[in-house]
Amino acid sequence: MTTETVNARTWQLLNLLADGEFHSGQILANQLDVSRASVFNALAGVADYGVLLQRIRGRGYRLARPWQRLEPAEVTRWLGEDAELFDIEILPQAPSSNTLLLQRARLDVAGTKSGSVLAVELQTAGRGRMGRTWHSSLGTALTFSLLWRFDCGLNALSGLSLAIGVAIVRALDKLGAQGVKLKWPNDILTTQGKLGGVLIEAQGDMLSPCAVVIGIGLNCTLPASLVPRIGQPACALDELCTALPMRNQLLAVLLQELAHVLQQFTQGGFAALREEWERYHLHQNRPIQLQLADGQTVSGIARGVSASGELCLETAQGLQRFNSGEVGVRQ
Repeated sequence: MTTETVNARTWQLLNLLADGEFHSGQILANQLDVSRASVFNALAGVADYGVLLQRIRGRGYRLARPWQRLEPAEVTRWLGEDAELFDIEILPQAPSSNTLLLQRARLDVAGTKSGSVLAVELQTAGRGRMGRTWHSSLGTALTFSLLWRFDCGLNALSGLSLAIGVAIVRALDKLGAQGVKLKWPNDILTTQGKLGGVLIEAQGDMLSPCAVVIGIGLNCTLPASLVPRIGQPACALDELCTALPMRNQLLAVLLQELAHVLQQFTQGGFAALREEWERYHLHQNRPIQLQLADGQTVSGIARGVSASGELCLETAQGLQRFNSGEVGVRQ
């Protein structure tokens, strides 16, 4: 994704075009009180953001894929009674929802409350695990971050990223997604490829109360123009669901399941979710190869995870454990 930002006029036009219908350039110009040339210029570079725009003389402009905008009120409606748990903000664009929400937590520790949600329509510098880039385009993914505060210290949060994976699978199962699995430690995928990922960043120390920012990215659709940038097999929800859920509904159901799992985690740690995680584990009881941080590889059979979230690998030297900071997983 380009690091350039979309200007305000372009956002206004994209909002007007979100319904997927044709809009004449003159009518768009009148609505914004600008010239037709200004409309043309503002829409000239939208392809850089993954937006496929059709221009037909005599009919005007239309988005080839209608854009389902995120609306706080609509997310709240889907949340129902759980809405009181969250404070939802939607931004048109930002470099990274995780970075921004973590900065807010650091600057205003008491004011940025647990349950603060920041969703971004267009992330220009989305981040994944181990410094990787998260690629997405406008309206084709759901990218958001959730701030959650714990009374315990960071040393009690082992396995949290795996617990978040359980919440995501639960949510997608409710929405009819078929075949969603987990890859240790924090990838959401199917046999076709990667569907999404989790990035957790923490603020605090090992013993006193801490705050955690949970970043989640999920592919809703996968435009052909985006595939070469990803660099690995990938899939999207529209390939897994009979009917693709609305993005506002998707965000609401994810938040509900995240809240439930975080409450479970607070009471019993990851141990309470361990067996469920192993049921979703794509590599469970299969041969895999681990790439260690120092470049070495270790081969063995994946035997699930420990109560603290370490990967258990049965090797020629016996059962070994690896934590998420040391390895990547390759089948």
